[in-house]
Amino acid sequence: MKVNKKPLFNEFGDTETSKKRVVNGNTTNLNDFNNMKYTWAADWYRQAMNNFWIPEEVNLSQDLKDYPKLNEEERTAYDKILSFLIFLDSIQTANLGNINNYITASEINLCLTIQAFQEAVHSQSYSYMLDSICSPEKRNEILFQWKDDKHLLERNKFIGEQYNKFIDEPNGENLLRAILANYVLEGIYFYSGFMFFYNLERNGKMSGSAQEIRYINRDENTHLWLFRNIIKEIQKEEQQMFTDELKSEFREIIRVGVEHEIAWGHYVIGDKIQGLNKNLIESYIKYLGNMRLKDIGLEPLYEGFDKNPAEWVNIHSDANSVKTDFFEARSTAYAKAAVLVDDL
Repeated sequence: MKVNKKPLFNEFGDTETSKKRVVNGNTTNLNDFNNMKYTWAADWYRQAMNNFWIPEEVNLSQDLKDYPKLNEEERTAYDKILSFLIFLDSIQTANLGNINNYITASEINLCLTIQAFQEAVHSQSYSYMLDSICSPEKRNEILFQWKDDKHLLERNKFIGEQYNKFIDEPNGENLLRAILANYVLEGIYFYSGFMFFYNLERNGKMSGSAQEIRYINRDENTHLWLFRNIIKEIQKEEQQMFTDELKSEFREIIRVGVEHEIAWGHYVIGDKIQGLNKNLIESYIKYLGNMRLKDIGLEPLYEGFDKNPAEWVNIHSDANSVKTDFFEARSTAYAKAAVLVDDL
């Protein structure tokens, strides 16, 4: 299917809300906060605006003392996971505009713009963490670990290649692949890393880093929800694109994402860190993979992985101990400290 890049301005665009489409709509490309077809996008936008935070708000003075005291396995995992997270959010910041150029619903355009800003804040947060706990030389070593670590490079390349396919050939199928790759990144690729930081905290270490991750995690929950809804809307509006072959390919992309995350968790965490082990990592990531598939109407991949084996992650990921699922209950008051729970 052909997809059209949205114009900067289209004087002949439709102004009727009912005629909006996620892709290939005849958009004026003007932002209109009063006439939104996709009301869930309006809710998301307001919540995202109220989730604004600044990395330097978190005190990392204790982490500066804790980092040298980490054992070798903990410090190696901390460095490698942080290096990977830096890459993920950097590529997200850069690529969201490529996807946004082909989304023709102005309210979703606004959401993707806010997401790109939040990804930049996440990158800033990782830099702040590194600047606070280690020397400039060590910081640069962590930042560019993918140059010397083939495991890290391969992980980076998988998502990068999905995005590059769409940039090189911007058709409908490649757009959907890029959107799904984003969904995999937001919904699977971060999570063994997040688990590691929360595990450090429950062992009494690097509490400031865990707090930074909590704020990032809260944002990523909303990003995941955003792309889940984009996929669902395209499924409704472009049903002919979602062939059995494409659905099988989607399941395969998520399977590869799950297997990559498990292999990565085994590599950087393994069985040598107190509170974590390979079996827990594998069970948790397979559970997430099944949940991500079901959330977009696809059959799960892994039999017997329907319950979260790491409920303690939910507790530690809660930014202010307020258990509220905003997007399901629609009952929470907007507040900077509001937390979004996605049954991680």
